[in-house]
Amino acid sequence: MNRRFPRLAARGAVLCLALLGTACASLSDRQRDRAAGIAAAARSTVVECTQADACAVASPLYDLAAQARAESTAASPRHYAVMLDKGSDALLARLNLIRSARERIDLQTYIFDKDDSARLVLDELLAAARRGVKVRVLIDQLSAIADLEILAALSGSHQNFAIRIYNPSFGKAKLNYLDYAGSVLCCFRRFNQRMHTKLLLVDDRIGISGGRNYQDDYFDWDAEYNFRDRDVLVAGPEAAAMAINFQAFWDARRSVPAERLNDVGRTLLKEGVPAMPVPRYLRPERVQAASAQASDPQVVERLFVEPAFQVGAVRYIADLPQKHRRERRDDDAPAAPELEALIRGAQSEVLLQTPYLVMSKQAQAMFREMRKRQPPPQVTVSTNSLAATDNPIVYSMSFKYKRRYLREFGFRIHEYKPFPEDAPVDYAALMPEGPPVAAPEGVGSRGMRGPSGSIGPSSGSASDAGAGETTRRLQRTESRPSFFSSGAAAEPLPLKRAGVRMGLHAKSMVIDGEIAVIGTHNFDPRSENYNTEAAVVINDTAFAQALAGSIRRDMSPENAWTIAPRAKPPLFSGLDYSLGKVSEALPIFDIWPWRYATSYEFQPGPDCPLPVGPKDPAFQRCYVAVGDFPEVDVGAKWLYTRVLTAFGAGLVPIL
Repeated sequence: MNRRFPRLAARGAVLCLALLGTACASLSDRQRDRAAGIAAAARSTVVECTQADACAVASPLYDLAAQARAESTAASPRHYAVMLDKGSDALLARLNLIRSARERIDLQTYIFDKDDSARLVLDELLAAARRGVKVRVLIDQLSAIADLEILAALSGSHQNFAIRIYNPSFGKAKLNYLDYAGSVLCCFRRFNQRMHTKLLLVDDRIGISGGRNYQDDYFDWDAEYNFRDRDVLVAGPEAAAMAINFQAFWDARRSVPAERLNDVGRTLLKEGVPAMPVPRYLRPERVQAASAQASDPQVVERLFVEPAFQVGAVRYIADLPQKHRRERRDDDAPAAPELEALIRGAQSEVLLQTPYLVMSKQAQAMFREMRKRQPPPQVTVSTNSLAATDNPIVYSMSFKYKRRYLREFGFRIHEYKPFPEDAPVDYAALMPEGPPVAAPEGVGSRGMRGPSGSIGPSSGSASDAGAGETTRRLQRTESRPSFFSSGAAAEPLPLKRAGVRMGLHAKSMVIDGEIAVIGTHNFDPRSENYNTEAAVVINDTAFAQALAGSIRRDMSPENAWTIAPRAKPPLFSGLDYSLGKVSEALPIFDIWPWRYATSYEFQPGPDCPLPVGPKDPAFQRCYVAVGDFPEVDVGAKWLYTRVLTAFGAGLVPIL
């Protein structure tokens, strides 16, 4: 009997159940029109402000756009660029720009949660609509607001507010297990085609793009895990290119109005347009403080205007939704080839920061070619350690090929620590004085670690702002196209110490100290082949040096471990290397326990005043090996990780 038959039968049964359940839940065209009509009829037409500027808050940050336009000519454009390194500052900048909008706000994102920061932004968007600003929100379906009551309320909230969901599987906003199964089995490629582009654009004049989504852990507001991320704010003529790209997505067939989705429409048909749930913030005092600061012109001037860089030409390179068509033009997906061209053009150095060091065959071929140059440009990489990553499955693929990265490509790799000592984080916001604000019922508590290593109480996860609900953790990783990257198996691994850990999420690059890139592209196969991506490219030495300094800070010994070859054993070193290389090349039995490289910690002293590179003669004297997975309480996960490195190579294109 064919052994594959039971597996195929099981898959077929799951697919049939999924399709049957979805068919039963689907609305007819008439029902869908009725639901859309209910939402349209309920939308308020009241505009609270009659002023020409829609009662916008005066903002020195918004004024940068007018200043840039006044200084620009067609032949010589001028922009102002602000690097948003600190999560709490990135949230303040967004709030301030939303309040300063006069005409239009366009928001495009991959994840939109309903926790404290996300709800705060959502309420600000609704307030802007009520005062006369046209607001459009576009969210990828895989990580859209997973609350049908909220989506139904938004769909009928105001004539100036519109929300669409990109690429909804089975015409739904919220998928269940059978939906996921059916999507993977019947429509694998389409299900994996996600809108990873992120943009906040105000009045087509000033925009923010980068790695951050709308969830507490992107703004240093989570009590368990926060992302070390980065955005760039650009004010000036290139905002017009951002507007054109957003419009293309808004008009795409895959962008479906929320009220026309099956599950949202069914909610509307059943109960009409519900009222927006009253927000129940886990940390209301922090929300109030952020709200107050966002309209303080002195705070805005100090945080954003004073450190702004005056730069010349800026390019917004962004894929179009046509990337997801089987037949597409090269111009429909410019992000990957443009970034590759920048890397290939490097003469001396590529400084690369990515949360997931997994490379396509095309990228590997490029770095092999660059390595053959005389002299080759130095490629220095900042990425996650297993202790810091939000996706251990993806990390296992990086772990598998460390020998290749170091020896064949000549990379210098630094892996981010889960408890960095010098990160741009507002620890005070994470560790309030006094007792924590009570969390909703069902939310647990964990220890919280400050910069000094102290442990204190926390109010638990902030991923749910609903009263009386059990916490719903959106899977943090943005590489979640299938069952392999969902659930506990893809959660950050347990550590040896308690605390609020951090993980890299920034996607940035500096070429030859002159060209800066900040965007959404993870420099991985998923970003190349499946996701739509965007990047802001700034050819300005001062800005590039500032970005390089930020990345190098993340690679400093206080914040990262250095990855380097192990010290050669006195006997059989050549045999050990050869067996490891052969094992790595095997598609299945990659279980050779002694790997080519491991993690090192810098040990400063009289003979080691400054960090040195792995090829420096002093390296083995100044650094101590701390194991393959420092800080991780591996336990049984060791076998799990090794199994992944052995069997998971085929998952690289989708992870």
